[in-house]
Amino acid sequence: MGRIFGTDGVRGIANEKLDVELALAISRAAGIIIKNEHEGTPRVIVGRDTRLSGTMLEAAVAAGLSSVGCNVELLGVVPTPAVAYLVTKLGADGGVMITASHNPFQYNGIKYFGSTGFKLTDEQEERIEGIVLDGKEPIELAETGKIGRISHNTEAAELYVEHIASTVGDLSGIRIAVDCANGASFETARKIFAKVNAEATFLSCEPDGRNVNRDCGSLHLDALGKYVKENGFDIGVAFDGDADRCLAVDENGEIIDGDMMMAILAKRFMAEGRLYKNILIPTIMSNMGLFKFAEENGISCYPTKVGDRYVLESLLKLNASLGGEQSGHIIIPEYMTTGDGELSALMIIESMKLSGKKASELKKVMRVYPQVMVNIEATAEMKAKLEDPEVKSYIDIETRRLEGDGRILVRPSGTEPLIRIMIEGSDEKFINDLVNECAETLKNLLN
Repeated sequence: MGRIFGTDGVRGIANEKLDVELALAISRAAGIIIKNEHEGTPRVIVGRDTRLSGTMLEAAVAAGLSSVGCNVELLGVVPTPAVAYLVTKLGADGGVMITASHNPFQYNGIKYFGSTGFKLTDEQEERIEGIVLDGKEPIELAETGKIGRISHNTEAAELYVEHIASTVGDLSGIRIAVDCANGASFETARKIFAKVNAEATFLSCEPDGRNVNRDCGSLHLDALGKYVKENGFDIGVAFDGDADRCLAVDENGEIIDGDMMMAILAKRFMAEGRLYKNILIPTIMSNMGLFKFAEENGISCYPTKVGDRYVLESLLKLNASLGGEQSGHIIIPEYMTTGDGELSALMIIESMKLSGKKASELKKVMRVYPQVMVNIEATAEMKAKLEDPEVKSYIDIETRRLEGDGRILVRPSGTEPLIRIMIEGSDEKFINDLVNECAETLKNLLN
């Protein structure tokens, strides 16, 4: 985690940690880097989600980029993956998405994409931080006659809609409830599902700037589950605020998480000859059931650190076809350079149609092991002590108590002053007792 950038761009409470001045400064720095890497006048596209602070930060980002000589096209409200796709589709030199993803409306954030549609690398983000915080490179404002133009391009989102809809066939005959989290997908989802002839009912599609993710979307599935079960839908899908992730519920209102979705798609892709070298890229936080599913089906897992950027790095390195996170970030490089909730939803629904199975049947492809987590408050010094031999030895000893039918994962949070302790196992009562015992012992060891 950097001094400005976290694991997924810049994020904070709008008008406090993330204010206009910071948005202006980092956008100027990003614009300078883009100018240095491209000839002529660079073209940068900017999208945003539905937060109240979105237009304010959009203005600051656009001003920063244009002040150093970049032309800016404002896309309006679009999902994060739309920006990633449209950078390459439109031949732009960079892209910006203004969003705080699954967080409440008070938060906002800024993500930057390069000309290839991928998020900026750690090195590029560190370079921006060096310009903004340390003055390592001068910020040269454009001459009056070379200031960048700012224009609107709200029609470009249709290209993204067409692309996502083209990834599947006709989806008629399946009743779907779609929760758009009052976020960035509230318009694109309607258009995408209409193009594939889906019988869809849309929920949480009336954004007012303050209700994004409020008791809806992929972090709040209870209401969707109840709605699906009571109204006889075949499946429900839910996006987060910027629609780069998707979770689902089956016809009984039970959750289908990202691990289950990866298992469903991995088995399908393997049968279709589309799972390159039978490789799957989950993260270390994926449920043990996913790893056992993979082992039983001849699939090789290469788990990464938590964060979709790390999943993507491994996907590209191994030329793999599928990866993702339990939280619902599913990346299918054949179609997109980032996680895409709407794409994931279509793929799962198409899997239902092709197999003729109910959602509840499809999810049985993997067994879910009980998984519990607790957090302990931690300083930077405490996080560093996780590498001490005494601490590692303790974790190894406790892991052996699971007798090969579970695991303990202890890791520092990349965004908060916390250490996260996760335990999986077949005996839910035992792991609940064990996780609390481990938390108390680790507090003492690390202090």
